Amino acid sequence: MHTLKSLVAGHWVAGSGKPQSLENPTTEEVIAETCAAGLDLASALEHSRATGGVALRALSLAERGAILADMARRIHDHRRELLDIAMSNGGNTRSDAKFDVDGASATLAHYAELAASFGDRRYLVDGDAVQVGSSPRLSGRHVWLPRRGVALLINAFNFPAWGFGEKAACALLAGMPVIVKPATSTAWVAQRMVEIVADAAPPGAVSMVCGSAHDLPTMLGYGDMISFTGSSATAQKLATLPEVLSRAVRLNIEADSLNAAVLGPDVDEDTYDLFLRDVVREMTQKTGQKCTAIRRVFVAESLLDRVRDDLVDRLGQTVMGDPFADGVRMGPLATRQQHRDVRDGIDRLAEHAEVLLDGREGAATGSDGKGYFVGPTLLQASDPATDIVHDLEVFGPVATLLPAPDDTAALCALVARGRGGLVCSFYSDDRRWAAEMLAGAAPHHGRVVFGSKKIAGKALSPGLVLPQLLHGGPGRAGGGEELGGLRGLALYSQRVAVQGDRALIDAMLGK
Repeated sequence: MHTLKSLVAGHWVAGSGKPQSLENPTTEEVIAETCAAGLDLASALEHSRATGGVALRALSLAERGAILADMARRIHDHRRELLDIAMSNGGNTRSDAKFDVDGASATLAHYAELAASFGDRRYLVDGDAVQVGSSPRLSGRHVWLPRRGVALLINAFNFPAWGFGEKAACALLAGMPVIVKPATSTAWVAQRMVEIVADAAPPGAVSMVCGSAHDLPTMLGYGDMISFTGSSATAQKLATLPEVLSRAVRLNIEADSLNAAVLGPDVDEDTYDLFLRDVVREMTQKTGQKCTAIRRVFVAESLLDRVRDDLVDRLGQTVMGDPFADGVRMGPLATRQQHRDVRDGIDRLAEHAEVLLDGREGAATGSDGKGYFVGPTLLQASDPATDIVHDLEVFGPVATLLPAPDDTAALCALVARGRGGLVCSFYSDDRRWAAEMLAGAAPHHGRVVFGSKKIAGKALSPGLVLPQLLHGGPGRAGGGEELGGLRGLALYSQRVAVQGDRALIDAMLGK
């Protein structure tokens, strides 16, 4: 039995209470345990602020970037070990494990590369100088300075590696120390990753709490922040904590998202095939346990029958089973609770939509009758305005096919019924149609992806979160923003308007 410890005030320690179990979702056996009871969380926070924060702020952006580069190298050096843990504890196929682990190292490396060009600067200047009075000597500029607190990084169960990498890269580069709090059920990858990389940073810059630590957010104060990925129910609890509200703790949320894929009329065959590939990939990658997975599929009436048959055929070929077994393309859901929730969600959708492909009874290769398996499940609603399709996110390999009206305004209104999403993908070779969808549907999403014949052979999947572009979305998606290149540092920085003698400001900030 492996025991996951926490990194608190510079020391790896175990909790003193009843441990929580981590399972292998393929075999249902307990493979590790952890506990946060009895940990001195106040000391962890103070150590992060007083030791880690001071040390990071003393470094230049380039020096902080070098830390990120070292972290990325270390993760790559331990890649095989991390992949094996992800397959055992998360039920990931090897391909899905690579998606998570390599996503973490690639994001850290991307921000390291961005930082290299800033030399000995310790903060970022935002925009050019502006004259603010009658004299050219009266000048103003904006500058991003590190916040003088600690960043609590609360990550979801589905991306324990990438969740750490995308948040920590921006926070550490901005000059803010982090306390990593992964979801307990799949915490082993994140805990091992922090073990590997923590001493690449100054003491106190990276800390970690494994296990339930409900009191931790209530201990934060002025200058601190929370970057949260998870359910909207938990997000609401965090947002309404009296301590968070009264102490002005900054909170960034990435929550639920009923992402849509929209196939326009009159598409080229290459565009049509790209659409099918993306829907199948986004339904099955990570067993559909992605915040960016496609949940709603809008298709023009003229193509609906063809799409239905093609999706059922392609999804039906997905081999589900033990991630370590040859030929398996989709593993189990991550936890017993996930298995229960997904099956219940399919039952609820099936009351209002026809089940075209039912994964509730699918056979799993090499599972011996155990494991939290649900196969790809495709439903079809005859009425695209069916409420539950736009309200219920089933966090698994499940999507609903919907007829798309010819009128783009009506179609945009249906897409918007998701009440805010992380990503929406549109497939069309008609520029006018694409422009109308951009204007009508894009404001309800954090990112939109357009697929067409000219990029069909090299297009990236809409569910791939890139460090160069913003990740987040309005409404039910939480209203947060992460990544987006240097924009990601804004979350962990204080933007200050600096006003006075231009020569003095230029000398301090650089021209």
